Amino acid sequence: MRIFGTICIALISILAGAVLELNKNTLFGWGMFLYALAVLIFLCARHIFTQHVWQRALLIIGYAGVCVLIVIASWPPMKQVKAYDTKQPQRTEVVSTDKGDVRGIVLNGEKAELFAGIPYAKPPVGELRWKKPQDADSWEGIRECDTFASMSMQARNLPAYDSLAQIIGYHDYQIRFDDQYREAVSEDSLYLNVWRPAGNHEKLPVIVYIHGGSLQTGQPWYADYSGRGFAEKGVICVNMGYRLGVFGFMANEQLAAEDPDHTTGNYGLLDQIKALEWVRDNIAAFGGDPDNVTLAGESAGSVCVDALCVSDLARGLFKRAILESSTVSSVIPPHSYRLYDEAVSSGNDLMKRYGVSTIEELRALPAEKLVNEQNTQHHITIDGYVLKDTPYKLRTAGVHNEEAILHGYNAEESGPFILFSHANLKNYEEKVRRSFGEYADEVLKLYPAATDEEADEAWARIYGAVFFNYSHYCLNRLETENGVPAYEYLFSKTNGRLGCWHSGELVYAFGNIPTSSKLYDEADRSLSTLMNDCWIAFAKNSTPDQSTGWRMSADSDEVMEFGEQTGMIKEPDLALYEILDRMQGWD
Repeated sequence: MRIFGTICIALISILAGAVLELNKNTLFGWGMFLYALAVLIFLCARHIFTQHVWQRALLIIGYAGVCVLIVIASWPPMKQVKAYDTKQPQRTEVVSTDKGDVRGIVLNGEKAELFAGIPYAKPPVGELRWKKPQDADSWEGIRECDTFASMSMQARNLPAYDSLAQIIGYHDYQIRFDDQYREAVSEDSLYLNVWRPAGNHEKLPVIVYIHGGSLQTGQPWYADYSGRGFAEKGVICVNMGYRLGVFGFMANEQLAAEDPDHTTGNYGLLDQIKALEWVRDNIAAFGGDPDNVTLAGESAGSVCVDALCVSDLARGLFKRAILESSTVSSVIPPHSYRLYDEAVSSGNDLMKRYGVSTIEELRALPAEKLVNEQNTQHHITIDGYVLKDTPYKLRTAGVHNEEAILHGYNAEESGPFILFSHANLKNYEEKVRRSFGEYADEVLKLYPAATDEEADEAWARIYGAVFFNYSHYCLNRLETENGVPAYEYLFSKTNGRLGCWHSGELVYAFGNIPTSSKLYDEADRSLSTLMNDCWIAFAKNSTPDQSTGWRMSADSDEVMEFGEQTGMIKEPDLALYEILDRMQGWD
């Protein structure tokens, strides 16, 4: 029994320590946990309250209960994230914007500067919830822009869940003593961050980046797409927060009726347009060229870029576009998109679920109560104002705001989306038939499988092609038809971290591979330099680095591969795309 009791105490201690670390509980919790463990060891060593089996059992149960209370009592607080990791960051010179003066920080290495948390619109709270973004208020004095604003309102996982995702998905979890908190979320999130090269500059090219996250989650300062990698090479980078989920994309007839332009459902897109207007009006003060702006985005952010490329409201606010791992230019977009009637119907259903009949009543509900509706409200809407028609129809009519595009996808886009729904020989054919109906036999012939491993690989490839890759093929053909230079890529590089899964290319393209990371080798760093240079060249003059051999494909049947080898290759899944063309009625 003594050995069994020792094992139980050891397991409880290991579990409690793991929860405290993975859940980012405060140092107070660690102190209390170590104190409780020390007391328990003392009692056991002196045989106090451990003379009988029932006493030892009660002691073990009590210890477990104390550990639970410690975890609860030391729950990590929410706080905004500092943009620096030193005690006394070096400050930049003061920059004057149209609303007031701002001062940022000089990043380590003194090659780049960061201005974090600049407001570009008034907080969309209270009566401004589900309304177009309004001009930000002016301020007196100097605003110290050294802290990132709160993430846009979104449902949050337990910190332990996010930590496990870092371990299982990214393989780069680090034990630290300065991360005992949860990143703050708020409806008050319409702020942007500006990374610029250190020193005095004029007319620098500008990249404005829209983060991904299924229009439900995300933040504009994640390390993989930090603007530092661009700024250190002479390009200004701007990332913005925008309304997400129910707060950014709910549509409702009452909202349409109260708006002068009868728009509803695209508040997040309107936020992005507002941020682009801020760039137009203010970026010159930071050394940027407002007439040389490239709009970029990944995943849901790329969906937004595609939408803004065909929106009258965004005309003249950017010159070229970069779209990574999503578009909505196929006849039937695979995600993040819906027609007006569908959007309004979903908004009406939401009001019924909460027992309200007016928008005023819905606005009165706390954000924390509505936030879980992000799963039902995360689609751009064809509203007749921001988007007058579907992107496919607009592009076929020759509508586009960009003079050139750089776009593409990753070899294993499906990785995170089929993590818990892998295929095998038993269900592979069923999955294909459910997805392709009368075209299933053709697909099964293209992707035969004789083993569980082959079935899983085939389904992963099909899923990625349907939900991500095919829409880029559609976009490339539409752009070519409209005479817009289009450069398409396929990212296929494996590494010790995320590899070529969805979003795996970002750290390469942004030039942000950590110098100390052992998850990447010299080949990865060389590829990152190459991709980063291509993105920068495109932002400067609408063409990627021509020395790489990256060329436009007149027939949209070739892409530039960035992987173990670099160069132009044939689109891997053209035969499947032809089937999807017939399924969707591509003209």
